[in-house]
Amino acid sequence: MSVRPAARPGGRSARVQQAVHAAVRSLVEERGREGLTVPMVASRAGVTPSTVYRRWGDLQELLADVAVENLRPDGPPADLGSLRADLDAWARQFLEEMSSPPGRAYVRDALSGAPDGRGADQCSAYAAEQLAVILERGERRGERAPGLEDVLDRVVAPMMYRILFRPGPLTADYARALVAAACREPGA
Repeated sequence: MSVRPAARPGGRSARVQQAVHAAVRSLVEERGREGLTVPMVASRAGVTPSTVYRRWGDLQELLADVAVENLRPDGPPADLGSLRADLDAWARQFLEEMSSPPGRAYVRDALSGAPDGRGADQCSAYAAEQLAVILERGERRGERAPGLEDVLDRVVAPMMYRILFRPGPLTADYARALVAAACREPGA
């Protein structure tokens, strides 16, 4: 994504981004992604098409930016009192959200938006940040926690592979089994 950093936090730049993102979301909901154009988005957002092109480069990079923003977690992961319960809840929610039709579309947009992979990196960072909170919480409670990379490799990676390449029903039991294996055999 060729998103340029804002000259100042808030201000016009933030308002433009917010308006353009809102326009993309509403137009996709109303019309689908197929007929979406930069001029259509710009008109809905109340900006010129050149503003959109200057900031995002093209429609795919704009869709990727919106996707990455929509994939950002709303808050910290739930604290249910134990590492296993926290990981189970997080994995089930992650799987449910990412495997939904909108989730799959957001993931594909985030992955295809920037040739340098920044969208994928940001989405990975969101998951890693959430998991790090859960693992640190468990360690503070004295629980034996697997390493962050182990959880990413043994829980998140298989789910993402199935979401992207083997679409089909993915269940909470599948997520629980991945968490159980990661917790049972840390570092294996």
